[in-house]
Order: sequence, then structure tokens, then C-alpha cells
Amino acid sequence: MSSNIKYRVNGMTCASCVNHVEKALRKVEGIIDVSVNLATETATIQFDDNSFSSNLAMNAVKGIGYELITIENNHKTVTARVDGMSCATCANSIDNTLLKMDGIIDAHVNLATEKVTIQYDDRVIRFSDIKHRIQNIGYKISLEVTKDETVDPDTLKMNSAKKRVQLSSTITILMMSLMLIHMFVVKIPLYTWIIAILGFPVIFIIGRHVHRGSYYSLKSLKPNMDVLVSLGSIPPYLIGLTGLFFPITTFIEMATTIMTFHLIGKFLESKAKGKASQAIKKLMELGAKTARILVDGNEIEVLTNELSVKDIMIIRPGEKIPTDGMIIEGKSLIDESIATGESMPVKKHVGDNVIGATINKDGLLKVEVTKVGKETFLSQVIEMVEACQGSKVPIQEFADRITSYFVPAIMVLTVLTFSSFLIFQNFHLSILEYMGTILPWINTDQTPLTLAFITATAVLVIACPCALGLGTPTALMVGSGVGAEKGILIRNGEAVQTLKDIKAIAFDKTGTLTYGKPVVTDKHAIGISEHQMMHVAGSLETGSEHPLAMAIIEDAKKANQKLSNPIDFEAISGMGIKGILDNKTYYFGNRKLIKSIGHSYDGLESTMQQLENEAKTVMILADDLEILGIIAVADALKPEATYVIRAIENLGITTAMITGDNSRTALAIAKKAGITRIISDVLPEGKVSEISKLQSEFGLVAMVGDGINDAPALKQANVGIAIGTGTDIAKEAADVTLVSGELHTLLTSIQLSKAIFTKIKQNYFWAWFYNAIAIPFAMLGLLHPMIGAAAMSISSLNVIYNSLRLKKHSFLKVDKELVHAHSS
Repeated sequence: MSSNIKYRVNGMTCASCVNHVEKALRKVEGIIDVSVNLATETATIQFDDNSFSSNLAMNAVKGIGYELITIENNHKTVTARVDGMSCATCANSIDNTLLKMDGIIDAHVNLATEKVTIQYDDRVIRFSDIKHRIQNIGYKISLEVTKDETVDPDTLKMNSAKKRVQLSSTITILMMSLMLIHMFVVKIPLYTWIIAILGFPVIFIIGRHVHRGSYYSLKSLKPNMDVLVSLGSIPPYLIGLTGLFFPITTFIEMATTIMTFHLIGKFLESKAKGKASQAIKKLMELGAKTARILVDGNEIEVLTNELSVKDIMIIRPGEKIPTDGMIIEGKSLIDESIATGESMPVKKHVGDNVIGATINKDGLLKVEVTKVGKETFLSQVIEMVEACQGSKVPIQEFADRITSYFVPAIMVLTVLTFSSFLIFQNFHLSILEYMGTILPWINTDQTPLTLAFITATAVLVIACPCALGLGTPTALMVGSGVGAEKGILIRNGEAVQTLKDIKAIAFDKTGTLTYGKPVVTDKHAIGISEHQMMHVAGSLETGSEHPLAMAIIEDAKKANQKLSNPIDFEAISGMGIKGILDNKTYYFGNRKLIKSIGHSYDGLESTMQQLENEAKTVMILADDLEILGIIAVADALKPEATYVIRAIENLGITTAMITGDNSRTALAIAKKAGITRIISDVLPEGKVSEISKLQSEFGLVAMVGDGINDAPALKQANVGIAIGTGTDIAKEAADVTLVSGELHTLLTSIQLSKAIFTKIKQNYFWAWFYNAIAIPFAMLGLLHPMIGAAAMSISSLNVIYNSLRLKKHSFLKVDKELVHAHSS
């Protein structure tokens, strides 16, 4: 058995860090696969349950200078605040009461802090029961929200970076001001001493985390960006100290400015990454904070994290639904736009499921809690978006291989540049003297050694592996967030790259192209009354889970039929059902079933064909002796199906329909929808082989289905797309889930895939283009190190803000006029 675990990774600064962490983790026993994401600063590990040790993984990463922190916590142990205690007797009373309750594993009351720590089995007891019992003995408890839950780690990191930047910038501005005064106004006594003292805290205290990362990466022989910054700041500072004893140029101002620009860049980068991950934060903020529940007939208010399965919530008009549940009383219109992206409210009544964080528009509802915590729809959506953001697009693997050699290559180029300036002094000086007339920051009035040192430093700090590491994850972060807002949930990055190149899309019929709610349209009884025929057919179908069964049962009940339960019921895959009623065996299904029991249906063939030509599914009822009648059922085509299919065909994608229906029924539906290929009479297990055939013919194939019955076919397809509503979306076998159930979101998902991948390619282009232009310029001595440090930060920011432009992308809105415009 294998499982997944997610960690936050502290200490990463560039793409090289990602590669180092991944390589370290892959060496840990029990780890099957690992994916490290620079933008989200997380690591997702797939491991063998029998041999994996979390401590070994943490130590492996710690050994190369990084830190793993487990993200997921066990919520069965809670700390609650207790109000009303006055002495030790109160604490003992609460302790004793708790420990006598079923499901309480341990409890400890701390009188000094007025808190109680409770360990309990949430399958046995609900927190609302605990709260109610304590209230009955005269005290009040409420769950405390831990610090980790109230403070966003990204915000803490950004605030820390902001403080470093503020202090570093203040000192650097002061130093630069003193330098200008010293150069152009008046010579400042003890200038080098003052600059050395001011620069020390910036480089060695404020920037100590950079040098720490540099030390560990060099220790493990896997240099990262920290090494480049350390080499660009420490040597210039130390060489600048010789100015205390010899009349040479001081490099302390340059060293301090390089570190400050690096810190500013990292602060702006973390701020921009925060914007890129806003979708997750917004989703987390959508849920209601409190809920009103019924306990012993009384209505009490609790925090949503105190809710347990089976609690009964009271939800008034205009209120958010606190968590997933099922309506047990009342009816209303529910605004589900946060889940599906659809603005029109949905009618809900008793028996319907509702989603947490959606809004009850007008009716008073009583809702039984069915899911809490990580099982809720909202939590599953957040988990899926985070999984996508933490995954890798195939194109990134190539970039990762290259960036693993990036920093060592820059260090080699730095040495070559330094050597070249010393060996070919005249050549370089002639170039610099010429360029000095154009670029004002070039100063040739320095010794060859000084020029060589400044130029080599510029090469170090101009190189930017960060932009390369952020190219894919930031685009995925923003794109998956945009998709979630539109009701499109992408499970992994590979689907993003594949979906844009799909050549054929295969559709399941029932529930995908049609509503999946068929109704009886025609009834032809033979030898018995129509009333008897529907009684037998309805009774048989009570044992069936087929989508058509409900149509038969509902039609039978309309005539106030009292249906019986069949004996020895059997569902015959791909053919129909059989069962015993009143000691007689009945069969109800398609031609294959009737033929298998030796009956002839030739006299009914023309009638059945006519019904099937009208896109109706015909079922035959028979007993051991004869055929008793035929019943036709139709499942209406979704109105948007026709123009969505047409729009897909206009994109150059072939459409196909795979269905278990006979060829005539399939042809009628396909003709209405405008589908090119028809694959009919397919048993559920045959859909996989049909997808394989399409893949052989077209290459990349997507499958659109309900995500449950079609799970094997969705897995077989290059991209599996589940379409449908409900709260179990995270359990689908699909790569992409269209939550609203609306077909037009399929087109939007294709457009989204193309837009995300376009941004990824743009990000890589600009990252490589920047390095390809900047590094040669630096090697020629045409860029000052301070300019290089600023440019390095700008390069990373450019990649992030380019990804953020996805939020403003004009995605395809499908309507008849647009499709008509495409057609013409």
C-alpha cells in the first residue's frame, strides 16, 4: 500500500533548491515519488506504508540545509477554553464528567490557563455533545483556534521579509548618501570605518539566512542561488575592508547594495506569489464561521469546526450553509456559484444534498451534517487545487534538468570572466572605453584587478535561476485558481499540457450529453393490461440501480401501483434484469436478453426500430413463455449539447459518443447533437477498449463521463473529464472535473489549458532570454553588479506577474451566437 503526505519546505530560494530537495528525498527508503514546488514551497511525497519514515525524510532534507514541516494535522485532539471555573473542584468536576462519556479517550483541565485538552473519537461522539454536557454542569467551553490556523504562513514569511527589507534599505540608503557626500561634497573622516560598520549588519545579520543556505548547499556539493548572492556580497565586503589599511577602492557599498536588492527582490517575489495563490486563500475564507444546531430541542450556536456528522443545522434565508449536508426539512433556492461558477440559484428540497459555503437564498432549512473537516466539498476543492499547483507539467522536467547545472555553470563562467579580464586586459579595456561613452556607469579608471573583480561579481549576481524555477508553478497556481472559480477543477499539471493537444473527445451519453433523468414515453402491452405490465416492470426495477430504472418506477407509481419486491433478482450486465414475482420468472431488458431466453421479437421489430429512430430506448418485458410488452424510455438531450459539440468540431477536434444503447437510438442522439463518430452497443467494460481504438486512430483522446460508471474509461483516456454536480468530486477518476455539470465548461477548460500552457512557454522564454542576454553583457563588463542585482529580481517578478495576467484572460463564453460566428 502507498499513501501521500504533504510538507511545507523552508529555505528554498531557486530552481536549484528544488532539484536538491527532490534528489535528497528520492534517496530516502520507502519514498516512491516526490514532487517539490518552488512557488508553493511544498513537497508532495508518495511513499510505501511499510517502509517510510517521516523522520528520515526530515533529516535527509535538514542535512542539506532545508526544513520539512508536516502540513496535515490530526484533529481528534482539541484544546478548548473553559469559562466559569473558580477552583480546583471545578476542574475535577469537568475532568470526571468528560472521562465518563463514551468516545472520550483522555481529558485534562488546566485551571491556571482555563483550558481543557480533549482527545476523543469523532466516530463515537460529537463535539456538540461534549459542549452540551459541560454546559449542563454549569460551565461553558469553546474550541480555540490555534495560531497555525489563524496566521497564514505565507503572510508571516512576507512580514518577516518586509522587516528585513525595511532595515536593510534604510542602512543602504544611508550608506549611499554618505558615499555621494564623500565623493562629491566633502571627504568624510573615517569613511571606510563608518561604511564597514554600517554594512556589517546588512550582509552578516540581516542576510545571514542567505549565507546559511549557501553553506549547506556547498556542503552537499549542490550549489544554489544563495551561493551566487553570498559570493557577490561577502568577498566584496571583505576585500573592501582592506581599505582600512590601504588606499584602494572600497567594495563595501556594492556588497551591501547587492544584498539589499536581493532581499527586496525576495520580498516582492513572496508578495507576488501571495497574489498568485489568492484563489486558495479566497476558498479558505468562503466558509461560514459559526452554525446554529439543534441539541435536545434547543438551538445553540457553535463554531463550524465544532460540527460533527449527524448534527442538525438551522439555516435561515441569506445565511451561508456551514458545511455539507442533506436537507431534512424545508425547501429553498441555493446560490452554488462558489462551487460551480453558475450564477443561477438551484432549487433544493428534502433529500437533496447541499454544499458548505453556498448561500441559502429564501427558505428556512433544517440540514443534517453529512461531512465535516477535510471531507467537505470545499476542503476537497482546496485539496485538488493544491494538488494541481504542487504537480509538475512534463515540460518542466526538461527545464529542471537544465537548471540543475545552472549555478555550477555560472560559477565556472565567473572564474573564466575574472581570468579573462586579467589575461586579455587591453582587449577588455578597449571595449569598455568605447562602451563608456554610451553607458555612464562604466568606469575604466580602475586597476585591471578591480575591473576583473567587479565584472566577475556582476556575472554572479545577474544570473537568475529563480525565474526558471517559477515559470511553471506560478502559471499553474493562477490558472488552477481561475479554473476553480469557474467550476473547473484540474487534478494535475500533466492534464494541462495534454488537454490543449487533444485530437478527439469521446462522450458518454447518459448524464453527459443528456440529463440522465429519462422518462417513459411509450407503452405497448401484449396479452396483459398496461397496468399489469407496468406493475411487473416497476417491481422488477426496484432491485435495479440502472439510470432507466427510476423512470419505470416513477411511471408505475403514478397509477398508484403498490410495487412488490422481486425474489432472486439478478442484473445481467449489458442485457437487463430478471426476477421472480408471484412464483413466475420475468425478464426485462434489450434484444440480447430476450434472444438469450429463446423468444422471437420479429413481430415487434418495426415498432421498436421506429421508437429507436426517435432516440428512445426500448425495453422488452417477457416471462418464460412469451413477450408481454415493450416500454420506451427517452432521456432528453441537453439544449446546449448541439452548439457545444459544434464549437468543439470547429476547434478541429473530432467528437465521438460511446454508449450501451443500440445503434438506432445512438444514431438519433448523435444526429441531434452533431457528433461525428458513433460507438453503440458497448458494454461498460468495453468502453476502455473503445478508447484505446480511438487513441490508435487519433492519438491524444479525452473522455467525458459521469466519473463513476465511466471510471476505467476516464483512466484509459489521455485526459479524463468528469462532468456532474455533487459533493464527491474529489473521488472521481478524472483529471479534470466540471463541477456545474454544464457542457460549455468543457470548452472553457480547453481554453484554460491553452492559456496556462501559453503562459508557461512565455515564462520560460523570458527567463532564458533574460539570462541569455544579461550574462554575456555582464561577462563583457557592461553591467555594474548593483544593476545586475536589481535586474535579477525584476526577472523573477516578470515571470510571476506574467502568470497573474491569466486572471484577466478572456475565456471562451459559449452561446449560440458565438458558435454561429465560428461556423461562418
